[in-house]
Amino acid sequence: MMPNCLQYPIATFGILRAGLTVVNVNPLYTPRELKHQLVDAGVVALVVVDNFGDTVQQVIADTPVKQVITTGLGDLLGFPKGAIVNFVLKYVKKMVPDYRLHGAIRFKEALALGKRHRLPAVDIDHDDIAFLQYTGGTTGVAKGAMLTHRNLVANMQQASAWISGSGVEPGKEVIITALPLYHIFALTANGLVFMKIGALNYLITNPRDMKGFVKELKNNRFTAITGVNTLFNGLLNTPGFDEVDFSGLKVTLGGGMAVQRSVAERWKKTTGVTLIEAYGLTETSPAACINPLDLKEYNGSIGLPIPSTDACVKNDDGQQVQVGEVGELCIRGPQVMKGYWHRQDETDQAIDADGWLHTGDMARMDEKGFFYIVDRKKDMILVSGFNVYPNEIEDVIAMMPGVLEVAAVGVPNEKSGEAVKVVIVKKDPNLTEEQVKEFARANLTGYKHPRIVEFRKELPKTNVGKILRRELRDAPAST
Repeated sequence: MMPNCLQYPIATFGILRAGLTVVNVNPLYTPRELKHQLVDAGVVALVVVDNFGDTVQQVIADTPVKQVITTGLGDLLGFPKGAIVNFVLKYVKKMVPDYRLHGAIRFKEALALGKRHRLPAVDIDHDDIAFLQYTGGTTGVAKGAMLTHRNLVANMQQASAWISGSGVEPGKEVIITALPLYHIFALTANGLVFMKIGALNYLITNPRDMKGFVKELKNNRFTAITGVNTLFNGLLNTPGFDEVDFSGLKVTLGGGMAVQRSVAERWKKTTGVTLIEAYGLTETSPAACINPLDLKEYNGSIGLPIPSTDACVKNDDGQQVQVGEVGELCIRGPQVMKGYWHRQDETDQAIDADGWLHTGDMARMDEKGFFYIVDRKKDMILVSGFNVYPNEIEDVIAMMPGVLEVAAVGVPNEKSGEAVKVVIVKKDPNLTEEQVKEFARANLTGYKHPRIVEFRKELPKTNVGKILRRELRDAPAST
């Protein structure tokens, strides 16, 4: 239960070497969310950063946890830097509330205790669970995807093979890890694949501090960076980002949510490097499709299936559709999860008898085999019988110079069943509702026009920056 810090990879690889199962926990969880995950997974030991110790204190008695290991963010930074970091966080920035956890020991103490013992022989099979990786819970109660050692090793090998011809050199790469390692994208892409090729990993503990993030980028010459659309957009809109040295940058990989064309084009203009879109799910460890890394320009596609991966598009009857037709994207390969932890009914709904994982994403395939996500099945808006895909609306509105961020959702409408609503964070404070509607009229067919335009100071997001459309649908309007 920690952000990006050195303790994370040390604990994770220690857990795996000991033959145990890793359960990643979002440190920003509320006590209710934390309790659900600890109880559901049957967690027996918890490693937590001091900043979130008070959350643990509130629920620990109602969980199966037997041992808590605590640590300060500066504990492994050496002296005096580590001591200064811990002091500033607790006494200056007030980011470490007081807490009491009976029987807890410190991380460095646990490492010292471990040094006294020899690692016993561990009998691990390919089908043993390496990670219980909980899905974001944006569609209901969070479920634990059982990711086996086979799943993770396969995906590491698949992704490594994909990037091998892109100028990436073992032992010479420097990757920026701003997405949290407890999220499956950064865990596999940054934590496993780039570790496999001997890369240096720069852990960004708080990427929401964009000014501080840009300062770190200025201080370090890097060759690769991964992120989500909102992260790239945030960097592009932070003063000083255009002054970063991009001469060593080889790979920019975007995933987790749709990459918007306006962001991708501006990224290429600013950095000189194409923003490569990839696609994956927690349930696929996560990589399933990636664009060729030598792509010259953003193409709006999620790319091609990676090695040993099958992908197809099926209709509601489970039949594969013709090239160009829209249906549900289905994935099959060695990286597909074993199933959902203690939820066989959910597993049976997600993985069919032929081993196809039904992703819930609406997609089409072109004649060259490239896949395009049209939208989430459940986010699709039905206007007078016409399917409207929020991604398309967001892509168009995001092209407006005065728009910083945008989300599109469906709202009930007496005449059309549903109508399109857009929620916008302004870049230009003078942007008006009528300007947005006029731009939409010029770029979208009639039934796709937003009937409601709402302005907010910020959009609700998950811990990795994915916009939570569900919250925008459910919440009352605010400015």
